[in-house]
Amino acid sequence: MNDVTTSPPSPDCGPASPDVDLVLPCLNEAAALPWVLGRVPAGWRALVVDNGSTDGSADLARSLGATVVHESRRGFGAACHAGLAAATADVVCFCDCDASLDPALLVPFVREVRAGQADLVLGRRRPQGRGAWPAHARLGNVALAGMLRRRTGLRLRDLGPLRAARREPLLALGLTDRRSGYPLQMVVRAADAGWRVTEHDVPYRPRTGASKVTGTWRGTWQAVRDMRQVLAEPPSAAGTRNGDGAGRR
Repeated sequence: MNDVTTSPPSPDCGPASPDVDLVLPCLNEAAALPWVLGRVPAGWRALVVDNGSTDGSADLARSLGATVVHESRRGFGAACHAGLAAATADVVCFCDCDASLDPALLVPFVREVRAGQADLVLGRRRPQGRGAWPAHARLGNVALAGMLRRRTGLRLRDLGPLRAARREPLLALGLTDRRSGYPLQMVVRAADAGWRVTEHDVPYRPRTGASKVTGTWRGTWQAVRDMRQVLAEPPSAAGTRNGDGAGRR
């Protein structure tokens, strides 16, 4: 049975040696799962992290060949980190599970990480069609990108969920946020550790279903508040580049 908890996965969970582990945080995404899992590149293992779904998402994901990780603690960061903890591949990718982003877009990201050209590769979302990215969510993202630049010097234009990096250095970052600040904390701590962070445009489609974070002004600004707390953290020395002891260059 392709089913694991937040403890290390058992040997019979998915491919024994996946080329890449793809973490897909999931909360009631049954409508989107067939499209998303159908776009996972061959040889990759899909780790669908069920965060308390009530629509049968876990059973559906399992029936479609994904490995299901259960995380009872609610929160985007909790789900992402549970997937990272369950991963075994050298390279780990992250993608939303709502059909707004195509997992196949991560293939060149992985290639860039493996070639040593970058330590963390992010997708800059480019909306495709009306409703793909609400105005309030975009404004919140612009504000956060500016705060990130002041805090780290990184000139990123998006803090999107599509990303790739090596597993062991990611774990060494010691990420602690378990809510909306998790993606930002990953970037901040990577910058503190001197990682090479790159960003590439990716098409961003209208999501299937309602967003749990940025579907409303209230949700968006709650996320911004979580991320402001991350930016207020003192610089971290954890997580050196590629785990080799290198610092900021």
